[in-house]
Parts: sequence; structure tokens; C-alpha cells
Amino acid sequence: MNFFTIKRVLILGVIVAAVICLLPTFTNTWPHKKINLGLDLQGGMHLVLEVQSEEAVKAELDRTISQLKLDLKNEKIQHMGIDTAPDHEIMAQISGADNKSAVEKLLSEEYAGLEIPSVKNIDGGISFTLRLPDKEADSIKKMATEQAMETIRNRIDEFGVNEPDIRIQSGNRILLQLPGISDPERAKGLIGKTAQLTFQLVDEQGDVNAALAGQPPVGDEILYQVKQNADTVHQSRTPFLIKKHVELDGSHLTNARVEFDQFQQPQVGIEFSRKGARIFERITGANINKRLAIVLDKNVYSAPNIQDRISGGKAVITGHFTLEEATDLAIALRAGSLPAPVKIIEERTVGPTLGRDSVRMGLTSMLIGGALVVLFMIIYYKGAGLIADIALIVNIILIGGGLAAFGATLTLPGIAGIILTIGMAVDANVIIFERIREELLAGRSPKAAVNAGYDRATLTIMDANVTTLIAAAVLFQFGTGQIKGFAITLGLGIVASLFTALILSKSIYDLILANKQSDTLSI
Repeated sequence: MNFFTIKRVLILGVIVAAVICLLPTFTNTWPHKKINLGLDLQGGMHLVLEVQSEEAVKAELDRTISQLKLDLKNEKIQHMGIDTAPDHEIMAQISGADNKSAVEKLLSEEYAGLEIPSVKNIDGGISFTLRLPDKEADSIKKMATEQAMETIRNRIDEFGVNEPDIRIQSGNRILLQLPGISDPERAKGLIGKTAQLTFQLVDEQGDVNAALAGQPPVGDEILYQVKQNADTVHQSRTPFLIKKHVELDGSHLTNARVEFDQFQQPQVGIEFSRKGARIFERITGANINKRLAIVLDKNVYSAPNIQDRISGGKAVITGHFTLEEATDLAIALRAGSLPAPVKIIEERTVGPTLGRDSVRMGLTSMLIGGALVVLFMIIYYKGAGLIADIALIVNIILIGGGLAAFGATLTLPGIAGIILTIGMAVDANVIIFERIREELLAGRSPKAAVNAGYDRATLTIMDANVTTLIAAAVLFQFGTGQIKGFAITLGLGIVASLFTALILSKSIYDLILANKQSDTLSI
């Protein structure tokens, strides 16, 4: 291979690399994206959350109590108190011993899924116990954890974090990694917001002060409206006597967005589903001139007076929000409420300085490894080694382009996958070059030797690389976090290696041999 041939090969390699690098700039065929860096490279936040799943069981018991009270009312049976008890039990006392058969019939028909340890006579009536089976309680806890994970995932997606890693770690714990997060405190606030939205009537007849001094009336509770003074850090807490019965909840919500009132103050506009709109219209129509409290996570955001029946299924939540608070509230409402509160039990922040050091060391190791491989190929295979090196450079560029195009995340194991790919890419060329050497020793011409070498090596190369590609696919499917990062770069590297080894380098050889008169080949 003479000087001018080597020069033509170098020019071809530079042209191919330039086209690949500049293609996104002049066309719209590839996405204009940067490579996303993982938590270990760009810094970010690592959290372990614990779902208070017992609260989900308690909420289920509270819903059962509300339904039981309604059923007893429909049957015209008076109760003397229904409340929860330890060990997932509900204790109830019914007035009138003659109601025993009616109560037993109701329980057997409507509450067959609950255990009924006892129904017994007491003075003036009967008492009975309902118990949630352990299997059902465990199922509720498991579903609460899974639902919490999906809700948090939806919130983080709307928050705008690239490639978050969210998964159940064990039991009721959720692992959360947020690479490149710029405002950790805001993210923690959004993640931990339960966002349980309810509409409840204000008890206009009850005395708030008397309720604060003693026990609130049966069926009522004290909730507070917290207002932040814009000029000072002082907060005012206004107590409200709220009826416990939930008229409408956030499960009927279809949309929540930031709006601005007539004074250009942020507020959150909400929209209900068709069913929710009908319920909201019925509630407002039946309670004109009464106050309806909008309650979020046991805090009263507003309690407007109902002037008329409200149709259309729209409402507004006001609360002296900043734009950021209104945005986060809208995100939380759109993503859905958490089935139970979550508690942060482990928090770790990876600083950007550590991330930059990781990138520097990773790139340094890749450059040193690549340089040694390039040097070895040129020394051992001469001109053919130069062709392999050009294919190797294009291979690395293709991997980077693939990571950007698919929005994948580059992690430290991902860099290890690229380094491994460098070795695998050269390995394919070594197999081909050794086949070509054998053909040249057998007396074939350079062109025939190259063709035969590629033909005979292709099956071996395909077999080895496809097997590794299957392993990468399994790692991606069943792995998590950084294992997936390794699998992605390994998979992209294998595909790029097959292209550069079997197509690109062969095309370079064909270009060289098209005008070659000599019977020798630099290999």
C-alpha cells in the first residue's frame, strides 16, 4: 500500500466521520439531542422512600365505615357509634335488639369479604365486629406501594427529569434516582405531596371555638387554612369545622392547570370527568348559600360560599400560591394522589464535581485503551490496521450518535461497555485479517483474498456478536439502573461493530483494490 493509497484512505475516513458528525446539523433525520449523563456522571439525587402502606389499609377501613353508615341509614337502622379498632377491625354498636336479624342479613350480603368474629346483644341493642382479612390487608399494602411508584413516576416525568430510575426496592420501599436534578428540595416536596383532594361541606351550625376547646361534634373534624404573608414569614392558621363526609374526591379529576385570577395571581383550575361534573353540579345545587371546602391533604385551601348550581365540571383552587407552588400542585393533581403518605428514609446527593471527575477518568481510560488498540493494529497489521482504526473511530461516533438519538443515559458502566466494544470491534477485524492472510499464503490475488476472507469470517463474526447481543438484551430487560446503561452501550456497540467491520471496512478495501495493480497487500 503506497503513500497515495494511504492518503486516499485517510481522506475517506475523515469524510465519513465528518458526515456522521454533521448530519444532525444540516438535516432533520436525527434528533437534535445531547447524550444524557447518569447520576454517577452528572450528579443528582438518590432517595429511598418508604410508603406508609398501613395508612392505605386505614383508608380502606374508613371507606367501609362510611359505606356501612350509609347502608344502615338506608335500612333505617340507628347506630350508637362505629369506629376502627386495632388489628384491622371495625367495632359497631346498633340500637334496638330487634335489629339483629336485619344487621346480620346486611353484613352477609354486602360485607361478605370481611370476617365477622362476633355479633352479640348489649344493653339497648347489639354490637358486632368486622375484620379485614390479613390476605386482603397485605394485598392493599402491595397495591399501595405499586400505585405510589407509578404516581411518583408520573410526577417526575412532568417535572422534567431525564431518565429517572424508579423501582420498588423491597416490600414497601421505593428506590428513586434523579440525575441532573437542579432543585432537590422542590423535587422532594413534589414527591412527598400526597395530593388527596376532597370537597367537603363546612358545618355552619357548629361552634368552631367550642370544638377547639373540646371534642368536635360527631361527624365533624377541625381542619386549618394556612396563609403565608407575602411580606413576612408569618403564617396564619384559620380553623374550620368540616363535615367528615366527602362529597367529591380527586378520583374524578381529569385535568389541572395553572391559571391567573383578575389580579394576575396564580391559581389552579381543575376539570372533572363527566361523572364528576354531574356529582359536582348536584352538590352545589343542593347546598346553595352553604360553604364548600376544597381540602388538599387535610388542609383547607379555600371554602367559598355556593351562590348557585355550578355546571360544566370546572372549579378553581386558590391559596395565595407562588407560580412554582401552583405548578407543582397542578402536576401532583394531574399525576394523581398517592394512596398513602411516603417517608424519605435515605437521601444521598451526588455533587456535580464528583460527576465531572468520573467523566474525566472514564474518558481518559477510554482514550488510553483506544490509543493502545489503534497503535497495536497499525504495528501488527500495517495498512490493514489503519483501515481497522478508521472503522473503530466511526464505531465510537455511531455509539455516541445512537445514545443521543434514542435518549439513552450514559453511565460509568456504559463507558465500560464502550471500552469493551472497542475490543470487540477490533476482534472482528482480527478474524477477517487472519483469514485474508491465509488466503494470500495460499497464493490468491489480493482482491480474491479479501473477498474470500470476508466471506469466510462473516458467519463466525455474526455468530459471536449476535450471541453477545442476546446477552445485552437480557441485561436490558431484567437489569436495573446502571446495568441497563451497560447493556445499552454494549448493544449499540455490537450493531455498530457489525456495520463497520463487515460493510465499512470492506467498502474501503473495494475502493483501494479497484485501481490496485500490485500483487501485494499491506497486511
